[in-house]
Amino acid sequence: MGRFLVRYSLPATDRGDAEAQAFALAVEQTIEFPYDLVTDTYVKGEITGRVESVELYQAVTGDLSDIPGYRLPVGMRRYLIAVSYDEATAGTEFSQFMNVVFGNSSMKPGVRVESINPTAVQAAIFRGPGFGIEGIRQAVGVFSRPLLCSAIKPMGLDVDTLADMAYRFALGGIDFIKDDHGLADQRFSPFVERVSRCMEAVDRANRETGRRCLYIPNVTADGPATLERAIFARRAGAGAVIVSGGLTGLSMLRSVATSAEVGLPVFFHPAFSGSYVVGPSPAFTERAFFGQVLRLACADAVIFPSFGGRFSFSRKQCVGILSGCRMPMSGLKPMFPAPGGGLNFSNISDSMGFYGNDVIFLIGGGLFRHSRDITLSVRDLMALVESGASPKP
Repeated sequence: MGRFLVRYSLPATDRGDAEAQAFALAVEQTIEFPYDLVTDTYVKGEITGRVESVELYQAVTGDLSDIPGYRLPVGMRRYLIAVSYDEATAGTEFSQFMNVVFGNSSMKPGVRVESINPTAVQAAIFRGPGFGIEGIRQAVGVFSRPLLCSAIKPMGLDVDTLADMAYRFALGGIDFIKDDHGLADQRFSPFVERVSRCMEAVDRANRETGRRCLYIPNVTADGPATLERAIFARRAGAGAVIVSGGLTGLSMLRSVATSAEVGLPVFFHPAFSGSYVVGPSPAFTERAFFGQVLRLACADAVIFPSFGGRFSFSRKQCVGILSGCRMPMSGLKPMFPAPGGGLNFSNISDSMGFYGNDVIFLIGGGLFRHSRDITLSVRDLMALVESGASPKP
């Protein structure tokens, strides 16, 4: 059996303290049993996590500025540790894989997952994005520029109004129209009626424009209802679905992405998942969670807050997310980054230079502020993006 590698960082007084903590973590994440009492040689030598390296974090990264708000306790330094685990500890289930990566140790303050390196066997088992960047581009038929997405909102509007909004977005030529993540199955906007009506509206606009705008319903729900809604969305003609994996659980995200009855690209919305990566003691780096974990969870695109918007994400954090979306990872397809949360006409050019072409820009309020005619706003934005796009290599 092969071994997969997880890198963590943690505060320690000195190298000896870091080594002791690393060993304790390796034991906690696997056998969770007093190591000195283990007599089985296989359990002791193979199943127990193995500390592969301990290094001073600052010497490796240069600084700690990628942990916003983090302050090392007095007398502490941060260390980077690498622990390997036998594939057998994770079995073939994603939930158990994540349990080995960061189960009990997630409750230890100051410990953070820096990166995850699955084996080729695990990558094949977990599959990763079914569509990824290339598959989503094929779906919309656009290959040489950033893709554009907006959301029908706000919560509280009736189905007629939302469907009309979707039609006017699509008439402008936008690539994706998604449900706002706050649209579920509410009295003012029942799920089945909303999806059916919005799908009809987008289809009508596509016939008029000749484009392939995709409507993306929010299928986030309780338990198996998430998969049931995704299947309904597919049958209604949706081009993709969106799941708030922090609310449903990542295993449900995977269930939707791998279901033969769904067979659509899956967008991850970050609702309820911010605590994994923000705050003074985050559990994951942005690269590890928004990139590597979500690729293993089979997301095809990840929505996250871009720098300079109404959230606190920095350029450095966004670089980390881009790296996690695109970096080589045991043969998994790259995933589309979909930054949002404050993009508008004044910063789109800067954002294009930062993210490049393989990105889905999520722009909501910026379109409505540009003009009361949303179709005109989309056309103006499309012209701006097309004029600044880099030629496809």
